[in-house]
Amino acid sequence: MLARLPLYLRLVRMDKPIGSLLLLWPTLNALWIASSGHPSPMLLVIFVLGTLLMRSAGCAINDYADRDFDKHVKRTENRPITSGKIAAWEAVALAAALSLIAFLLILPLNTLTKELSVFALFVAGSYPFTKRFFAIPQAYLGIAFGFGIPMAFAAVQDHVPPLAWTMLAANVFWSIAYDTEYAMVDRDDDIKIGIRTSALTFGRFDVLAIMLCYAVTLGIYVWIGVSLAFGALYWIGWAVAVACAVYHYTLIKDRERMPCFAAFKHNNWLGGLLFAGIAAHYAFMR
Repeated sequence: MLARLPLYLRLVRMDKPIGSLLLLWPTLNALWIASSGHPSPMLLVIFVLGTLLMRSAGCAINDYADRDFDKHVKRTENRPITSGKIAAWEAVALAAALSLIAFLLILPLNTLTKELSVFALFVAGSYPFTKRFFAIPQAYLGIAFGFGIPMAFAAVQDHVPPLAWTMLAANVFWSIAYDTEYAMVDRDDDIKIGIRTSALTFGRFDVLAIMLCYAVTLGIYVWIGVSLAFGALYWIGWAVAVACAVYHYTLIKDRERMPCFAAFKHNNWLGGLLFAGIAAHYAFMR
């Protein structure tokens, strides 16, 4: 078991934390706003660990679902399941174990949070299979990656206000933006194997679609900032996040693989800056 540990860590992408961070930032945004900038240490630990566990479980299920596709894609052909180093059933068992641990974490929380976690688990587990039939599976991914938002509000306030669903909508558009950049890296391979992605659906309008999704995301955060009367520190974080989106355009406009991948990874900064603006507002507000 210990000898196989490095393979299991690769399976759940512990060597690639970008995915966990893309889940974490919107969850922290919700936790900070729901608690007016003062989340309890217990909630903070639960949601940070829960995010890491569910992202890891999602990666295991994703590789199980894509095991027959990954062998035809150069970037993924050496993943543990596809290369035969880990059996498919091991990935399913590991995903189930991680999901169970994540559920145990939220046992001290209220009933509504537990109920929402069931739907979150369903969305996370079913996402990999949407790539077979859904033209823009990245939108479904946005729900899976953002369901920590309503769960955070539920955990703090014992209800989910319209603001939470608005933030989830922003996350869906952000996910379409960054995961389309990611899909542009594998466009040629995805055409060959018949997988559905937003990069293929948008076609020659892919760059325009990405920038429009950024615009909607950041526009919603304008509405959030105005509605909650956020101060200058928030708007500084928002403005630098806008600069990140503009920088991403310079990377993706020529549709070259490695710059598109760099743009995808750089979304960690965009998400982190939005959170930094929110946290700074609550930290220094009068």
